[in-house]
Amino acid sequence: MQQAIHLSGSANDTAGNRSDCPHVVLPEELFFTISVIGVLENLMVLLAVIRNKNLQSPTYLFICSLAMSDMLGSLYKVLENVLIVLRNRGHLEPRGRFETTADDVVDSLFVLSLLGSICSLCVIAADRYLTIFHALQYPRIVTLRRAALVLAVIWACCTASGIAIVAFFHHVPTVIAFTALFPLMLAVTLCLYVHMFLLARSHARRTTTLPRANMRGALTLTVLLGVFIVCWAPFVLHVLLVTFCPADPYCACYMSLFQVNGMLIMCNAVIDPFIYAFRSPELRDAFKKMIFCSRSQ
Repeated sequence: MQQAIHLSGSANDTAGNRSDCPHVVLPEELFFTISVIGVLENLMVLLAVIRNKNLQSPTYLFICSLAMSDMLGSLYKVLENVLIVLRNRGHLEPRGRFETTADDVVDSLFVLSLLGSICSLCVIAADRYLTIFHALQYPRIVTLRRAALVLAVIWACCTASGIAIVAFFHHVPTVIAFTALFPLMLAVTLCLYVHMFLLARSHARRTTTLPRANMRGALTLTVLLGVFIVCWAPFVLHVLLVTFCPADPYCACYMSLFQVNGMLIMCNAVIDPFIYAFRSPELRDAFKKMIFCSRSQ
């Protein structure tokens, strides 16, 4: 986010005399390349679900929601690079009205990506829970229409929240609320996992085994959640340090890794589609058909 970048820069200037950590600078071309790959990969996930009727189920609809979040995160960096090129070539007035508005729109995409990812992972966790422990009632409880309605409400709330967060990001309460969503999501998902584990152990004592496909889906969610935490947690920590200890040399040392943290976020969008393809035979087959059909044409 531009706000985080500006705050990080001024914070490191303040603490620069007391910190010996140099800024880690990554090439913009690398950011742009990984971002474009992330956009294309997640667009491929969306097209695979749209074009294959056997993938048009609530579970894959929730996966599409996560893919959309990842795609917005990559699109944010692509658009940011375009704005930088236009400004460097003199087509945009530095810090002018258009660039400021464009920055706010791009930053809203970034926040929307994070909020969408958090909500999508929570919904996928709830879907896995219902699939495993309410398998008989699942088709009646989670219909395609209800899943679409839930996602519509979630994305409407995320969009409104993203705009509000960008508009008031310079206020400390907004930063606290923004960063609190991360541990809150972890707490909700952890509670679901503990409950699933306890129920799974109870079911194992009374019955033979739980459906293998359902447990495979739960393992896929575990991998997705782990990758999300690894890729996003460093940035969330960066925002907290910029807000609460900008002049501390140790905080400034960590903030010098800002671009590395940003690269991790871009990598999340590239890794997730590989997880879908590796864990889902149906989606993997859909990818193969799309790739080989396009080559034959």
